[in-house]
Amino acid sequence: MNTPSFEYLPHPADVRFTAHGTTLEETFEQAAYAMFGVIIQNDTLEPEMSVDIELESEGLENLLYDYLSELLYLFEVEEIVFGRFRVDSIEKTGSTYILKGRAFGESIDIERHNFETEVKAVTYHQLKVEKEDEGYRAHVIVDT
Repeated sequence: MNTPSFEYLPHPADVRFTAHGTTLEETFEQAAYAMFGVIIQNDTLEPEMSVDIELESEGLENLLYDYLSELLYLFEVEEIVFGRFRVDSIEKTGSTYILKGRAFGESIDIERHNFETEVKAVTYHQLKVEKEDEGYRAHVIVDT
């Protein structure tokens, strides 16, 4: 796999996507890009601030859920819209996984930012992280 990526898939009510990467870290980054791509056209954002992300969860699916939910929380409560994501490491310790990374964005500006679709929550429905021959794939559905 040359380039990590994501793609949106059909879903009758919500938004469904898969994220691909050669590593778990790239896959989680691409999932974040996909989720924020639903919310806003994030390629126009200026990353003027950054937020450290550190999470610990039981299992990869829970870690992905927690990671995307944390980003959504920061968007809704701290009013930060993110345009770039960096997952530095995902390490397994016993039965838990620890994610360390950073999200880059800017404060929400209603005058400048055109929001596409409201993402209410990340769901566990069909949430999956899979190892493939060329890397990893994550399947995610977000409630809109």
